[in-house]
Amino acid sequence: MIVNWSEVPRFDTEAGEAKFWSETRLDARLMNASLVKADSRESTMITLRFDPRMLARIKRLARSRYLNYQSMIKQWLSERLEKEL
Repeated sequence: MIVNWSEVPRFDTEAGEAKFWSETRLDARLMNASLVKADSRESTMITLRFDPRMLARIKRLARSRYLNYQSMIKQWLSERLEKEL
């Protein structure tokens, strides 16, 4: 069972990754919004406008990953910010 994301190895092939995930389970705590390191300061609410079709696609993808779509968007933004910096 994977209890920390750092335990997930890098994969050379899709087949290797598929085999790994078919035999491996994640700790339920990894499946929530805490994937993004929380800042101890309060959050600031913002408003974003999305094309309805795009938002529907995001929501479907989030559901397939058992995530809240807002949390998934925050995770994506956090990951991209780290790449940019």
